[in-house]
Amino acid sequence: MTSASAGDTRTPAPADDGSGALRRVVPPARRFLARRKGVLARLGLWSLVESAQAFLVGFAVAHAVDEGFLAGDTRRALLWLAAALVAVLSGAPVVRGVFAQLAGLTEPLRDGLVRRAVDRSMALAALGGPGGTDRAAVSRLTNQVEIARDSFAGLVLTLRSFVFTAAGALIGLLSLHPALLVVVLPPLAAGLALFLATLRPMAAAQRRALAADEALGDHATRSRAALRDLTACGTGPETERRGAELVAEAAATARVLARWAAVRTTALGVAGNLPLLALLVAVPWLRGRGVTAGALLGAFTYLAQSLLPALHTLMTALGAAGARLLVVLDRILGPAPVPETAPAPAARAPAPGGPSAPGARPAPAVELRSVTLSYGVGAEPVLDSLDLRVARGEHLAVVGPSGIGKSTLTRLVAGTLAPSGGEVRVAGHAVTGRAAAELAALRTLVPQEAYVFTGTVGDNLAYLRPDADRADLDAAVRELGLRPLVERLGGLDGPVRPAELTHAERQLVALARAYLSPAPLLLLDEATCHLDPAAEALAEEALARRPGTLVVVAHRLSSAVRADRVLVLDGVAAVCGTHEEVLDRSPLYRDLTGHWHGQPLRRP
Repeated sequence: MTSASAGDTRTPAPADDGSGALRRVVPPARRFLARRKGVLARLGLWSLVESAQAFLVGFAVAHAVDEGFLAGDTRRALLWLAAALVAVLSGAPVVRGVFAQLAGLTEPLRDGLVRRAVDRSMALAALGGPGGTDRAAVSRLTNQVEIARDSFAGLVLTLRSFVFTAAGALIGLLSLHPALLVVVLPPLAAGLALFLATLRPMAAAQRRALAADEALGDHATRSRAALRDLTACGTGPETERRGAELVAEAAATARVLARWAAVRTTALGVAGNLPLLALLVAVPWLRGRGVTAGALLGAFTYLAQSLLPALHTLMTALGAAGARLLVVLDRILGPAPVPETAPAPAARAPAPGGPSAPGARPAPAVELRSVTLSYGVGAEPVLDSLDLRVARGEHLAVVGPSGIGKSTLTRLVAGTLAPSGGEVRVAGHAVTGRAAAELAALRTLVPQEAYVFTGTVGDNLAYLRPDADRADLDAAVRELGLRPLVERLGGLDGPVRPAELTHAERQLVALARAYLSPAPLLLLDEATCHLDPAAEALAEEALARRPGTLVVVAHRLSSAVRADRVLVLDGVAAVCGTHEEVLDRSPLYRDLTGHWHGQPLRRP
């Protein structure tokens, strides 16, 4: 029987002050933003309009006073005030445009974090043993992913707004009189510096609060699952004491977080009130240096209407959303906790594709040893005692009539289907029963029905290789002939809507994704069936040039002719050899050749 009184068996993450989290989060964040330059550029254009709006409001108020009311020209004053009103009213379409572009950043982020959280949880579950189950996965998939999405959206909005609004307001102050900047900038900078000093300790407090929340949820899950054992073993009081400790720890971290929030509020008060107070106190000094009444009123307008509200929003977002975003991203993107029961590094399998021992001959890319597969007891085997060796770097085409077992063969090699008998090995490693993450490192399978998802073109292409840079994506687009499709969708940052793509276009995206995959073995299960012959030839030739091994379930005879060897499955005895050899040895292949091409076709 088990007991839930023991603590979490996973190795806890070491506490840090936030700098470690920054080092872990910044590189993937840079890659994420680098793939969305188009969205960022459009967001910047809308923000420039906002900057001009902030500049015009204070500038118009100053000139309405100096050149209009004080000069006795009411008509001119009203025209300047009308210009200020137009600038204020233009905020509505600007906000609409900003939010339209914001979705191009937040939704791909959410989708990527969900995929990462699922992959991490599956990897932990695959390790097995006590503690292998990732009980914090629910928190990451629901609460933490939504925190990251909302915090990221808020942070982008406020950072963008502050930078462009502050630029417009400061340029406006400078245009009215340089002395205004001398008065306003020092208290602004002091309040902002005080606030920035609280960011790192507040991020650390937020990190501890999230860790305490996960630990408490994990303990509750374990206790609920082991209630009968706890009663039988008499360990309930001990489990209760542990729960009370975790509750107290969660409360303590919440109090620390509240104290730093109070410090942040103080900094906000300094930055939000001192500039106005300094401007009021400095009015005689400013008037003595030629600052007009209109310029003073314009300066107050810049502070009250643009600069201080933007600063207030920025500090609120950085202090709350920024700290939460950093911590949550680190929890999701950081390395998964390792169960204590995980095998020692020395006991793990060698890297995919590596030799089993120094100086040993490299294993074949694919090896089937007397593989038999039957769907059900007493059923005729689809594959019967099949032996096959595919050398590294080889291009193999698999042909045969429909239902003969071609897709079954690719699923066996991919490790998604277990044989009834025999053994399947990829790069020297048995694939049956291997964890999904390990299989993904060994091979990539592209089925007939291509999978694409809602996101950007770059996200879809980099799905199997998240660290791919712009040059890698451009190379895949060029090699697979995707340029017309990518340009029609708006470039690598353009949105992909699966329902709007044809079957052929989906297959091209999936093939380019496979081209970028780091796996040494590619399996194409009629993955080019919707392409025209020219596009199919271009795709297969590009994938054959890619370092690694290519196995293709042929849809056309031309695919078999391009391959180094052809495997013919006829339900009796498989025949494997070059195109010419199989023509001589396999009556079925000769029949298929005549059916596909009208007459036997030989390699040029």
